[in-house]
Amino acid sequence: MSVAVLLLLVLGLRQAEGRCFFNRMQEHCVCRRLTPESAGSIIQCLAASVVEFREGDLEKYIDFPIRDLDASTIDMLGTLEIRKIIFADLVVPEVLLARALRFFSYTRVQEMVFESCSFLGRSSWADMAGQTLPIVSLHFHNVTSAPLVGREQDLSQLDCWLGALQELAVTASHVAGLPCAVGQVLGALRSLDLAQNSLGDGSLPLTFCPGAFPQLRALSLRHNSLTSYRGVCGAVGLLRELQHLDLSHNVLTAGPAGPCQWPVTLRVLNLSDTGLDEVPTPLPPGLEVLDLSSNRLRAVDISLRSLQTLLLGRNLLPASPSLQGCPMLHTLHLEHNLIAELPWAEVQLLQRLRDVAVAGNPFNCSCAGAGAMQALADAGCLGQGWPQGYVCHTPAHYHGVLLRDVPASALHCNPAAVLAPVCVVLALLGMAGA
Repeated sequence: MSVAVLLLLVLGLRQAEGRCFFNRMQEHCVCRRLTPESAGSIIQCLAASVVEFREGDLEKYIDFPIRDLDASTIDMLGTLEIRKIIFADLVVPEVLLARALRFFSYTRVQEMVFESCSFLGRSSWADMAGQTLPIVSLHFHNVTSAPLVGREQDLSQLDCWLGALQELAVTASHVAGLPCAVGQVLGALRSLDLAQNSLGDGSLPLTFCPGAFPQLRALSLRHNSLTSYRGVCGAVGLLRELQHLDLSHNVLTAGPAGPCQWPVTLRVLNLSDTGLDEVPTPLPPGLEVLDLSSNRLRAVDISLRSLQTLLLGRNLLPASPSLQGCPMLHTLHLEHNLIAELPWAEVQLLQRLRDVAVAGNPFNCSCAGAGAMQALADAGCLGQGWPQGYVCHTPAHYHGVLLRDVPASALHCNPAAVLAPVCVVLALLGMAGA
C-alpha cells in the first residue's frame, strides 16, 4: 500500500470523486471528495504544512478497519511537514474519528480544525486512554454533535491529551455551557474561544467552576446571551491567571451595586457593542486596555492608574473625558461621537498622548475649534482618520470642508488681537517723533 493511500485511510477520507490540489507558494493543500481512484493525488500534500479535506459523508465507512502501522510507516509519518489539518463540510461518525485520532501521535500536527462538520453517534474513546498527541490547538466552528453533558466518563479517556491542550475554540455551535469536568481536565489551556454560542448568565458558574481552566489567559464570550455584567464578574473570578476577556456583542446591564472581584491579572477588557449607557462598576483595577466603543455612553469618568488604551468610539459623548485619573494613558479613540469642539485646555492634555482619534464628529470649525484640532495634528497625535475623517459641520460656510483646510490664523480669527499691538507701536513712534 502506498504512503499516500495509507495516510488517506488513516484519516478515513475515501469519498466521492475528487482530487488534491497543492499551492506550493502557500504550502497549502486542499483535497475534495477523494476516491480510491484519485487517492494517489494526496501525495502532493506530503510537502504541505496545511492540508484541508473538504466535503463528504464518512458514515458509510463506519465499519472500515483501521490497522496498526508498521515501524517504517510510523517513521515516515514523523518526517512529514504537516502542522495543521482542516476538516470541512464533512459528516463524521464519532467512532471512526476515535479510531483514527490515535495515529496522529506519530505525526507533528499541532493544530486541528473542524468547520461545518456533523459528528454522528457516540464513541467510548477507550483506545485514547493514556495517549498523548502533539496537537495543542483544537478548533470547532459551526459543528453539531451529541451533548457533552453526561459524557464526562467518555472524555476522561482523553485526559492525557486534553490535559496538555493549549488552545480551544468552539464557536457558532449552539453551545449553552461546558460541563465542569471539561474545564477541570483542560489544565494547561491558555486560550478559550466560546464566541457566537448560547451561553447565558446561569451557565457561566457551571462552566467556570472551582478548579476549571487553572491556566487560562484569554477568554472570548462575545456574541452570546449574557446580560449581567456583575454576573460575569462573579463567574470568572476564579480564573486567577485571566488576562484578556472579550464580552463584546452581548447585551449587558451594570445592575445594582454589589460585591464583585475581577481577577487581579486582568489587563484587557472588551465591552464594545454591549448596549451600555453608563460605565459599569467595578472595573478591573489593573486594566491596561479598555474597549467601550459602540455603546450609548454620554459621560465617562474613569480612574485607572495602569490604563494605557481607552477606546470610546461610536458613543454619544459631547466632550472628551477627563484624563486626570489615567496617568499612563497613551491611546484615546473618540471617533463618531457628538464632540463639536475640543477646548485648548483639553488639547494641551491630549498632546501628551501618542494616538488620538476624533474623526467623524460634528466639528464646529470656528477659529478656536479648528485651531485646537490643527494643533493636535501638528503635534503628530492624530493618526487614524486624519485628515479625511475630520469634516466641518458648522458654521454653515464651512460645512463639508476638511477641518485641515480651515484658516485658523490669528489675523483671520481675531483681527483686533493683531491690530491692537500694531496701533500701540505706531503711537509710540509718533510720540518719539514729536
